[in-house]
Amino acid sequence: MLMGAASPHQGSRGQASLCKMAASSCRLLLLLLPWLVTTSHSPPGCKIRITSKGLDLVKQEGLRFVEQELQNITVSDLHGKEGQFHYNISQVKVMDLQLAFSDLHFQPQQHLVFNINNASISLRFRRQLLYWFFYDIGSINASADGVHIHTVLRLSKDEAGRLKISNITCNASIARMHAGFSGTLRKVYEFLSTFIVTGMRFLLSQQICPSLEHASLVLLNSVLDTVPVRNYVDEHIGIDYSLLRDPAVSTDTLDLDFKGMFFPRGRENQELENHAVEPVIKETERMVYVAFSEYFFDSAMHAYFQAGVLAIELQGEKVPKDLEVLLRATFFGTIFMLSPAVDAPLRLVLQVSAPPRCTIKPSGTSVSVSAFLNISLVPPGRPAVQLSSMAMETKLSAKVFLQGKALRVQLDLRRFRIYSKQSALESLALFSLQAPLKTLLQLTIMPIINERTKKGVQIPLPEGMDFTKEVVTNHAGFLTVGADLHFSKGLREVIEKYRPAPTTPTYPSSWPAEPSMDPHQL
Repeated sequence: MLMGAASPHQGSRGQASLCKMAASSCRLLLLLLPWLVTTSHSPPGCKIRITSKGLDLVKQEGLRFVEQELQNITVSDLHGKEGQFHYNISQVKVMDLQLAFSDLHFQPQQHLVFNINNASISLRFRRQLLYWFFYDIGSINASADGVHIHTVLRLSKDEAGRLKISNITCNASIARMHAGFSGTLRKVYEFLSTFIVTGMRFLLSQQICPSLEHASLVLLNSVLDTVPVRNYVDEHIGIDYSLLRDPAVSTDTLDLDFKGMFFPRGRENQELENHAVEPVIKETERMVYVAFSEYFFDSAMHAYFQAGVLAIELQGEKVPKDLEVLLRATFFGTIFMLSPAVDAPLRLVLQVSAPPRCTIKPSGTSVSVSAFLNISLVPPGRPAVQLSSMAMETKLSAKVFLQGKALRVQLDLRRFRIYSKQSALESLALFSLQAPLKTLLQLTIMPIINERTKKGVQIPLPEGMDFTKEVVTNHAGFLTVGADLHFSKGLREVIEKYRPAPTTPTYPSSWPAEPSMDPHQL
């Protein structure tokens, strides 16, 4: 036996070792799989749920829109020949629609289903008939009954993170159609009614679905384009409302997960990792629910902090007189040593030292802020002289409310503490400044901050749709706003506002200007 050859027992042991390694790898993969799935699911900063009650309101407005679209159906001319009879049907116009039985509901996965059952459509069209030497012209009233339309809209996230109708499937049928004829050749028309009515029913049914497809994929998507995805809030920050994933649709709800992250305008590509609790909406009683996590508010304050606007300076006459007297008395010894600067104006610089943090609890919402306050004398023509640099810790209570489509925050000072960065003795000496500085914050600083938050930030809803009867509820790590919906503008009004200019005619006209006596052209 050669020295380099392996025995059968050695080969078996090697195979067993490989199997054990493979089994260990599989077990490790199974252990890591939940972690990998969790990390791939980015939690939303903002979540919107539309319930079946909200869908009922959308159905009412959508039904009016569908009626308007079907009234604009253009049917091609119908002409033919039966023996010596030549007929031409043109200028077909929808006069009235009765869409009494309709239904709009959610279908699990990503769908909306819209059904119209047993509807009726009244028509009027122009007739031309030539039989030997007899010629007849006039109008015909017709009606299509038992109209059934079944459409399924697929909703998805596009590349920009916007909600879109990505696909539509449509089926339309007409059970019965009849026409009322009059005139000298009424009997002839009744003889040809089978051919005419059958042709008109076919042409009309063929135009229903293309009309609804255009209405959905073009016109309704233009309304969804009005939802803010990435826009500026003010001159300092913007917000990213892009969808994180396709909508989740159940039999009763449609849930949308938005990124909900603010960013400084100077660093628009900056990402702030979300470690907050994911909002969970369980309610279905109201038409719509909007949930905001702590991350939503933290990213706003982080963006303002990075934009460098969380700082306020008060100097000279802007410093309240009572506070100025107290500050001069507190730092009398230091000021006295700087005798040429005794009458120099005071300057107070309040600057946040770290991004504020939001905490949402069932009992309420609060914001923790760490800052420092520098107090200086500013002699004219001389360098500023710093009297003190003190640290501040404050806790603000936040009242969150919704007005229209704007989410607003009203802040109020709840707790306030100052201490010296230098020594405990100086902190003790600053104790007398605690109440005056708190009053300064309440009367001078807080109004400035609330003025900045007064405008609020828009919630991602299409134009023309607003909230009413809003109720805010706090949870652990997030808050929800339950509300009803209201259409301040109709779909048609919004569509006409944003409708792109047509480049080519959608339906070329083929109606004859004058009736022809030539049977070959009828």
